[in-house]
Amino acid sequence: MREGSRPHGPAPAPKGGFSALLLRGNRADLESHLNRLKPAETAMLVARLDDEERERLFRILEPGQAAEVIRDLTDEQAADVIEDLDASRAASIVERLADDERADVLGDIPNRRARAILRKLPLRKAAQTRRLMVYPDATAGGLMTSDFLAFPQYWTVRRTIRTLRRNHTRYARFDVQYVYVRDHLGRLAGILRLRDLLLAPEQSVLSDLMLRETVLVRTDEPMEGLIPLFRERGFMGLPVVDGRRRMLGVVTRQSAFEALGDDSQRQFLKMSGILGGEEFRGMPFRRRAGRRLSWLGINVILNILAASVIAANQDILSAAVVLAVFLPIISDMSGCSGNQAVAVSIRELSLGLIRPREVALVLGKEIGLGAFNGTVLGGLVGLAAILWKGNAWLGLVVGSALALNTMLSVCLGGVLPLLLRRFRMDPALASGPILTTLTDMAGFFLVLRFAGLVLPHLAG
Repeated sequence: MREGSRPHGPAPAPKGGFSALLLRGNRADLESHLNRLKPAETAMLVARLDDEERERLFRILEPGQAAEVIRDLTDEQAADVIEDLDASRAASIVERLADDERADVLGDIPNRRARAILRKLPLRKAAQTRRLMVYPDATAGGLMTSDFLAFPQYWTVRRTIRTLRRNHTRYARFDVQYVYVRDHLGRLAGILRLRDLLLAPEQSVLSDLMLRETVLVRTDEPMEGLIPLFRERGFMGLPVVDGRRRMLGVVTRQSAFEALGDDSQRQFLKMSGILGGEEFRGMPFRRRAGRRLSWLGINVILNILAASVIAANQDILSAAVVLAVFLPIISDMSGCSGNQAVAVSIRELSLGLIRPREVALVLGKEIGLGAFNGTVLGGLVGLAAILWKGNAWLGLVVGSALALNTMLSVCLGGVLPLLLRRFRMDPALASGPILTTLTDMAGFFLVLRFAGLVLPHLAG
């Protein structure tokens, strides 16, 4: 049961908590309790169960109810649940999911387990799922559903509506906004709004009612290209076709925007150093540790490279120890400025507002902003150095270094995501550590080199 059909009000807490209710093993009580939860509450409840309790829950639930619970979970949680069940039980649950949901869940578990579950599914559903699993997640093919209505263009309204009513049980779970019309070769010929179909005279032929000028997308269309179409044109769904214009599926507006939100969350996690997908504290310790260490280990190496710049100039630092106070300030401020530019570029890439090849455009927009912000920040830090030590040369060194490094970091932060995307690398994953290392090295180098030029004035 989805959220919209659930009773209002909080779910009553069973005596002894949900674990006690689970231990009693009464299916009716469990399903009654779960039916009163909102999706977020269901996800939180499942996250707090240990592995044994979670497995017990999904063994007790009727497969249809288990599928409803799966829909309320995050992709990562759903994959963990299905992966831990035996293949027959897992198949009985995912069979009741929409084909695109089924492909998403099975696509997130190891290939061997996914193949074992697919072998237990009915042949038609297994074939549909395999076809959808081929496409990358953030493309029209990966987002589309094959649950859509398509009829021959020579059918009458009466025949079409009769077919809809005869198959109402199957079509009831479809997210239907349009009826798609095919020609005699199975190619997409036009589109018909459902309301126009229902209001048309029964003897009318679909080809006379349909809109022939349709916007369609190919399976490899990236999500960045889909979002503007939904935003600017207000479509509720976009037909997905192959090279011969044969219809393969539909990307719904809801699916596209949910995918955009999921993509933003994944990028945030990667930029925060959580690799391999979402992390929840209910996950196994080894998996959580591995996801964090894989990032931290890389950063150790990159930080050693940045520290090598200081080591190579330690004679200057020894002669003017006061510079050590300003090195972390310059590093941190430049890094913050660069990360702002990274965030804007990644966001614009995800929305389709810029393309990976538009490096010159982004550089032109960022260099002026970086120069202005760098001058302001450098002036403030330089002034603070003068007031603290009464040494104008110290203020000039640290202020100039921060100004130049800020401009550099903003320019790098703006173009790095574009360059990485162009070379088919993940901008969110690589921009952070690369930018941090480069700005740290450049900041340390600028401070120490500028200090070397006026060292007698600083040492004195």
